[in-house]
Amino acid sequence: MLIVALAMALLGLLLGSFAGVVAYRVPRGESPIGGRSMCDECGTEIAAYDNIPVVSWLVLRGRCRNCGASIPARYPLVELGLALAFAAAYLVLEPDGTAEVVLGCVFLFVLAIITLTDLEQRIIPNVVLAPAAVAAIVITVIGDSDLLVQRLLAGAIAGGVLLLVAMLYPRGMGMGDVKLAAVMGLYLGRAVGPALLFGFLIGAIYGLALIAMRGAEARKTAVPFGPFLALGGVVGLLAGDEIVDWYVDSFFSG
Repeated sequence: MLIVALAMALLGLLLGSFAGVVAYRVPRGESPIGGRSMCDECGTEIAAYDNIPVVSWLVLRGRCRNCGASIPARYPLVELGLALAFAAAYLVLEPDGTAEVVLGCVFLFVLAIITLTDLEQRIIPNVVLAPAAVAAIVITVIGDSDLLVQRLLAGAIAGGVLLLVAMLYPRGMGMGDVKLAAVMGLYLGRAVGPALLFGFLIGAIYGLALIAMRGAEARKTAVPFGPFLALGGVVGLLAGDEIVDWYVDSFFSG
Protein backbone atom coordinates (compact mmCIF):
# COMPACT_ATOMS: atom_id res chain seq x y z
CA MET A 1 0.00 0.00 0.00
CA LEU A 2 2.87 2.38 0.80
CA ILE A 3 4.43 1.83 -2.63
CA VAL A 4 1.12 2.60 -4.33
CA ALA A 5 0.71 5.72 -2.18
CA LEU A 6 4.17 6.89 -3.24
CA ALA A 7 3.27 6.24 -6.87
CA MET A 8 0.09 8.28 -6.39
CA ALA A 9 2.17 11.09 -4.90
CA LEU A 10 4.43 11.07 -7.97
CA LEU A 11 1.36 11.15 -10.22
CA GLY A 12 0.00 14.07 -8.21
CA LEU A 13 3.32 15.89 -8.58
CA LEU A 14 3.24 15.50 -12.37
CA LEU A 15 -0.43 16.45 -12.66
CA GLY A 16 0.20 19.41 -10.37
CA SER A 17 2.67 20.69 -12.95
CA PHE A 18 0.14 20.11 -15.71
CA ALA A 19 -2.53 21.91 -13.66
CA GLY A 20 -0.30 24.99 -13.75
CA VAL A 21 -0.14 24.77 -17.55
CA VAL A 22 -3.92 24.38 -17.83
CA ALA A 23 -4.55 27.24 -15.41
CA TYR A 24 -2.26 29.55 -17.38
CA ARG A 25 -3.37 28.68 -20.91
CA VAL A 26 -7.11 27.95 -20.70
CA PRO A 27 -8.22 31.43 -19.52
CA ARG A 28 -6.17 32.86 -22.39
CA GLY A 29 -7.89 30.65 -24.97
CA GLU A 30 -4.76 28.55 -25.56
CA SER A 31 -4.53 24.78 -25.82
CA PRO A 32 -3.07 23.21 -22.66
CA ILE A 33 -1.49 20.37 -24.63
CA GLY A 34 0.15 22.24 -27.49
CA GLY A 35 3.64 23.73 -27.47
CA ARG A 36 6.31 24.16 -24.84
CA SER A 37 5.92 26.41 -21.83
CA MET A 38 7.61 29.81 -22.07
CA CYS A 39 8.72 32.52 -19.67
CA ASP A 40 6.14 35.32 -19.42
CA GLU A 41 8.83 38.01 -19.38
CA CYS A 42 11.37 37.03 -22.03
CA GLY A 43 9.42 34.47 -24.07
CA THR A 44 12.18 31.85 -23.85
CA GLU A 45 11.00 28.25 -24.06
CA ILE A 46 11.47 26.43 -20.79
CA ALA A 47 13.77 23.43 -21.16
CA ALA A 48 12.64 20.03 -19.89
CA TYR A 49 15.30 20.03 -17.16
CA ASP A 50 13.92 23.37 -15.92
CA ASN A 51 10.39 22.01 -15.82
CA ILE A 52 10.75 19.26 -13.22
CA PRO A 53 8.00 19.73 -10.60
CA VAL A 54 9.19 21.48 -7.40
CA VAL A 55 12.86 20.51 -7.98
CA SER A 56 13.48 22.93 -10.85
CA TRP A 57 11.88 25.81 -8.95
CA LEU A 58 14.17 25.13 -5.99
CA VAL A 59 17.29 24.77 -8.15
CA LEU A 60 16.50 28.01 -10.01
CA ARG A 61 15.55 29.72 -6.73
CA GLY A 62 12.20 30.67 -8.19
CA ARG A 63 13.56 32.57 -11.19
CA CYS A 64 13.78 32.15 -14.96
CA ARG A 65 17.18 30.81 -16.00
CA ASN A 66 17.35 33.21 -18.96
CA CYS A 67 16.11 36.57 -17.66
CA GLY A 68 15.84 36.11 -13.91
CA ALA A 69 12.12 36.91 -13.78
CA SER A 70 10.36 35.65 -10.68
CA ILE A 71 8.38 32.39 -10.90
CA PRO A 72 5.46 32.50 -8.41
CA ALA A 73 5.79 30.12 -5.47
CA ARG A 74 2.16 29.07 -5.86
CA TYR A 75 3.17 26.73 -8.71
CA PRO A 76 5.51 24.43 -6.74
CA LEU A 77 3.17 24.68 -3.74
CA VAL A 78 0.27 23.40 -5.84
CA GLU A 79 2.48 20.63 -7.25
CA LEU A 80 3.57 19.54 -3.78
CA GLY A 81 0.06 19.92 -2.38
CA LEU A 82 -1.45 17.78 -5.14
CA ALA A 83 1.20 15.10 -4.56
CA LEU A 84 0.30 14.90 -0.87
CA ALA A 85 -3.42 15.05 -1.62
CA PHE A 86 -3.24 12.20 -4.15
CA ALA A 87 -1.42 9.98 -1.67
CA ALA A 88 -3.90 10.84 1.07
CA ALA A 89 -6.86 10.24 -1.25
CA TYR A 90 -5.55 6.79 -2.11
CA LEU A 91 -5.01 5.86 1.54
CA VAL A 92 -8.44 7.14 2.61
CA LEU A 93 -10.56 6.08 -0.37
CA GLU A 94 -8.94 2.81 -1.42
CA PRO A 95 -11.24 0.71 0.81
CA ASP A 96 -14.22 2.17 -1.10
CA GLY A 97 -12.91 0.91 -4.44
CA THR A 98 -10.90 2.06 -7.42
CA ALA A 99 -13.69 4.24 -8.82
CA GLU A 100 -13.77 6.33 -5.65
CA VAL A 101 -9.99 6.81 -5.76
CA VAL A 102 -10.21 7.90 -9.40
CA LEU A 103 -13.12 10.22 -8.64
CA GLY A 104 -11.23 11.76 -5.73
CA CYS A 105 -8.06 12.33 -7.73
CA VAL A 106 -9.94 13.90 -10.64
CA PHE A 107 -11.65 16.18 -8.13
CA LEU A 108 -8.34 17.19 -6.58
CA PHE A 109 -6.86 17.92 -10.01
CA VAL A 110 -9.83 20.15 -10.85
CA LEU A 111 -9.47 21.98 -7.53
CA ALA A 112 -5.78 22.62 -8.24
CA ILE A 113 -6.60 24.22 -11.60
CA ILE A 114 -9.39 26.32 -10.15
CA THR A 115 -7.22 27.52 -7.28
CA LEU A 116 -4.60 28.81 -9.71
CA THR A 117 -7.05 30.40 -12.18
CA ASP A 118 -8.92 32.18 -9.41
CA LEU A 119 -5.73 33.45 -7.79
CA GLU A 120 -4.26 34.66 -11.08
CA GLN A 121 -7.24 35.71 -13.17
CA ARG A 122 -10.10 35.99 -10.63
CA ILE A 123 -12.12 33.53 -12.72
CA ILE A 124 -13.33 29.95 -12.43
CA PRO A 125 -13.59 28.88 -16.09
CA ASN A 126 -16.67 27.09 -17.39
CA VAL A 127 -14.34 25.20 -19.73
CA VAL A 128 -12.91 23.52 -16.63
CA LEU A 129 -16.13 23.13 -14.64
CA ALA A 130 -18.22 21.60 -17.42
CA PRO A 131 -15.89 18.66 -18.18
CA ALA A 132 -15.39 18.21 -14.44
CA ALA A 133 -19.15 17.84 -13.94
CA VAL A 134 -19.42 15.33 -16.77
CA ALA A 135 -16.47 13.34 -15.41
CA ALA A 136 -18.07 13.18 -11.95
CA ILE A 137 -21.31 11.79 -13.36
CA VAL A 138 -19.60 9.26 -15.64
CA ILE A 139 -17.25 7.94 -12.93
CA THR A 140 -20.13 7.70 -10.44
CA VAL A 141 -22.25 5.72 -12.90
CA ILE A 142 -19.36 3.35 -13.61
CA GLY A 143 -18.38 2.95 -9.98
CA ASP A 144 -21.70 2.92 -8.11
CA SER A 145 -24.75 4.21 -9.95
CA ASP A 146 -26.79 4.03 -6.73
CA LEU A 147 -24.92 7.14 -5.55
CA LEU A 148 -25.82 9.20 -8.61
CA VAL A 149 -29.13 10.57 -7.30
CA GLN A 150 -27.54 11.57 -3.97
CA ARG A 151 -24.70 13.38 -5.73
CA LEU A 152 -26.97 15.12 -8.22
CA LEU A 153 -29.13 16.30 -5.32
CA ALA A 154 -26.05 17.43 -3.37
CA GLY A 155 -24.86 19.40 -6.38
CA ALA A 156 -28.24 21.11 -6.78
CA ILE A 157 -28.46 21.99 -3.08
CA ALA A 158 -24.85 23.22 -2.82
CA GLY A 159 -25.20 25.34 -5.93
CA GLY A 160 -28.55 26.67 -4.72
CA VAL A 161 -27.16 27.66 -1.33
CA LEU A 162 -24.28 29.60 -2.85
CA LEU A 163 -26.59 31.16 -5.42
CA LEU A 164 -28.64 32.55 -2.55
CA VAL A 165 -25.47 33.87 -0.89
CA ALA A 166 -24.37 35.45 -4.18
CA MET A 167 -27.74 37.16 -4.57
CA LEU A 168 -27.62 38.52 -1.03
CA TYR A 169 -23.95 39.50 -1.13
CA PRO A 170 -22.86 39.86 -4.78
CA ARG A 171 -19.60 41.65 -3.88
CA GLY A 172 -18.35 38.62 -1.98
CA MET A 173 -19.52 35.77 -4.18
CA GLY A 174 -19.46 35.28 -7.94
CA MET A 175 -21.31 32.89 -10.22
CA GLY A 176 -18.10 30.94 -10.71
CA ASP A 177 -18.18 30.10 -6.99
CA VAL A 178 -21.82 29.03 -7.32
CA LYS A 179 -21.02 26.66 -10.18
CA LEU A 180 -17.97 25.34 -8.35
CA ALA A 181 -20.12 24.49 -5.33
CA ALA A 182 -22.51 22.57 -7.58
CA VAL A 183 -19.65 20.60 -9.10
CA MET A 184 -18.29 19.89 -5.61
CA GLY A 185 -21.65 18.35 -4.73
CA LEU A 186 -21.36 15.99 -7.70
CA TYR A 187 -18.04 14.70 -6.39
CA LEU A 188 -18.69 14.73 -2.66
CA GLY A 189 -22.37 13.92 -2.23
CA ARG A 190 -23.47 14.57 1.33
CA ALA A 191 -19.86 15.45 2.28
CA VAL A 192 -20.29 18.73 0.38
CA GLY A 193 -21.92 20.15 3.53
CA PRO A 194 -18.75 20.01 5.67
CA ALA A 195 -16.74 21.08 2.61
CA LEU A 196 -18.71 24.31 2.22
CA LEU A 197 -18.65 24.98 5.96
CA PHE A 198 -14.88 24.61 6.11
CA GLY A 199 -14.50 26.75 3.00
CA PHE A 200 -16.52 29.56 4.58
CA LEU A 201 -14.67 29.13 7.89
CA ILE A 202 -11.23 29.36 6.28
CA GLY A 203 -12.36 32.35 4.22
CA ALA A 204 -13.72 34.08 7.31
CA ILE A 205 -10.49 33.51 9.24
CA TYR A 206 -8.48 34.92 6.34
CA GLY A 207 -10.77 37.94 6.13
CA LEU A 208 -10.45 38.63 9.85
CA ALA A 209 -6.67 38.32 9.60
CA LEU A 210 -6.64 40.89 6.78
CA ILE A 211 -8.75 43.28 8.83
CA ALA A 212 -6.46 42.81 11.81
CA MET A 213 -3.39 43.65 9.70
CA ARG A 214 -4.79 46.39 7.46
CA GLY A 215 -7.78 47.76 9.32
CA ALA A 216 -10.79 49.13 7.46
CA GLU A 217 -8.79 49.32 4.22
CA ALA A 218 -8.95 45.51 4.04
CA ARG A 219 -12.69 45.70 3.31
CA LYS A 220 -11.86 47.14 -0.11
CA THR A 221 -9.55 44.25 -0.99
CA ALA A 222 -11.00 41.75 -3.48
CA VAL A 223 -10.25 38.22 -2.34
CA PRO A 224 -10.97 35.21 -4.60
CA PHE A 225 -13.19 32.71 -2.82
CA GLY A 226 -12.46 29.71 -5.06
CA PRO A 227 -9.26 28.68 -3.22
CA PHE A 228 -11.15 28.59 0.09
CA LEU A 229 -13.83 26.39 -1.45
CA ALA A 230 -11.05 24.20 -2.85
CA LEU A 231 -9.52 23.76 0.61
CA GLY A 232 -12.94 22.92 1.95
CA GLY A 233 -13.32 20.42 -0.89
CA VAL A 234 -10.15 18.63 0.20
CA VAL A 235 -11.49 18.40 3.76
CA GLY A 236 -14.81 17.13 2.44
CA LEU A 237 -13.14 14.49 0.29
CA LEU A 238 -10.86 13.13 3.01
CA ALA A 239 -13.07 13.48 6.09
CA GLY A 240 -16.51 14.79 5.05
CA ASP A 241 -18.44 11.53 5.44
CA GLU A 242 -16.94 10.95 8.88
CA ILE A 243 -17.90 14.50 9.91
CA VAL A 244 -21.47 13.94 8.72
CA ASP A 245 -21.68 10.59 10.58
CA TRP A 246 -20.31 12.19 13.75
CA TYR A 247 -22.85 15.01 13.52
CA VAL A 248 -25.79 12.66 12.94
CA ASP A 249 -24.73 10.28 15.70
CA SER A 250 -24.13 13.13 18.16
CA PHE A 251 -27.33 15.08 17.63
CA PHE A 252 -29.88 12.77 16.05
CA SER A 253 -29.17 9.26 17.35
CA GLY A 254 -31.74 7.76 19.67
